[in-house]
Amino acid sequence: MTNQTFLKMPHRLSITLSDSNSTDYTPSLLAVDRALSDLRRGQIVAIEGESGEVTLTLAAEGATKTTIQRLKDLSGAFPHLILTTARVHTLGLGSFSTKAVRAEMGKALRPDLIEGLVNPLASISKNDFFDIPFKEVPLQSGENASIGLAKLSRLIPASITATITVDDFKAFIEKENLIGLKKQDIFGYEEAAARSLRAVSDAQVPLADAPNTKIVAFRPSDGGIEHFAIIIGEPDPKDPVLIRIHSECFTGDLVGSLRCDCGDQLRGAIRSIAEHGSGVLLYLAQEGRGIGLVNKLRAYKLQDTGVDTFDANEQLGFDADERVYLPAAQMLEHLGVAQVRLMTNNPEKVRVLQACEVDVTERVEHAFPTNQHNEPYIIAKATKGGHYL
Repeated sequence: MTNQTFLKMPHRLSITLSDSNSTDYTPSLLAVDRALSDLRRGQIVAIEGESGEVTLTLAAEGATKTTIQRLKDLSGAFPHLILTTARVHTLGLGSFSTKAVRAEMGKALRPDLIEGLVNPLASISKNDFFDIPFKEVPLQSGENASIGLAKLSRLIPASITATITVDDFKAFIEKENLIGLKKQDIFGYEEAAARSLRAVSDAQVPLADAPNTKIVAFRPSDGGIEHFAIIIGEPDPKDPVLIRIHSECFTGDLVGSLRCDCGDQLRGAIRSIAEHGSGVLLYLAQEGRGIGLVNKLRAYKLQDTGVDTFDANEQLGFDADERVYLPAAQMLEHLGVAQVRLMTNNPEKVRVLQACEVDVTERVEHAFPTNQHNEPYIIAKATKGGHYL
């Protein structure tokens, strides 16, 4: 496989490290999984850096006076709020070249101001923010890793951190009853999880438009969320296989939302593959272009104010597209598929899949009529996302 920095959409601000030491360390998927659980429950997580440096981090979403005070007591200093530059830019609070910045608020670090800074749906005056000093956060820092951890947890990508120095990291986390992990665990998680995917279950599942269908479930070694391969007919891996890479969409796929074209694309792809005779639909667990269902609903709320689908993600602090396509490449490899005819209107899917060493022999058009509810969304995909629509 190719270098991991080419496995993401080009406009994505990668949380993946690409340094001279990255190939010498195998990330602990279990450590990340445990850290994500604690972060989502409002707990403090310890991220180990070099030379005894430890970044104590708390998810900004849901932070309380009690948890902030706990972080202050552990560190002996005033914690800082870490934001993505995408979020700071949308607030009009400055332009920065790094992927994350530190809001040095000191005693002003209160839950109401945190909510106003991190959540575009919060009702608070922006005038409260203009005197806050911001400092760029280095790419390889524990603070940047804390943003990566928040993204992986599907929370708003903002964290509250305090950096300390300890002599014995293991002794420290045991004494304070904290989940600890290395920053390289976070930076390398997505690639390591994708490469660890294994088929764990399969069954024949006749579909309305494709009776001869088998579904194979793939799970990463940490027991994380599964991806699925929907195999229609009997694809011959010696020939280019007709495939569709589909990111899950609860609203469009399951309940028939008219705000997007996902349901049409899913069912249309199944029909087209069945009519062709055989093929594979890869169903990836990357809701909302990788931001998760809760954040997608927040983005919808922003879109109701006139913001387009890409800007809505960035207002929340995410990149316009957070998806990773290495899982799709790994699943194809397990299925013995090396050449594909890719059903998509997104040219970047072709480029990224080819970067994963999958031979895309043809891009197959895959578009559907708009409706009054999804027309702005489709227009944004065409004009901003470069989709052929």
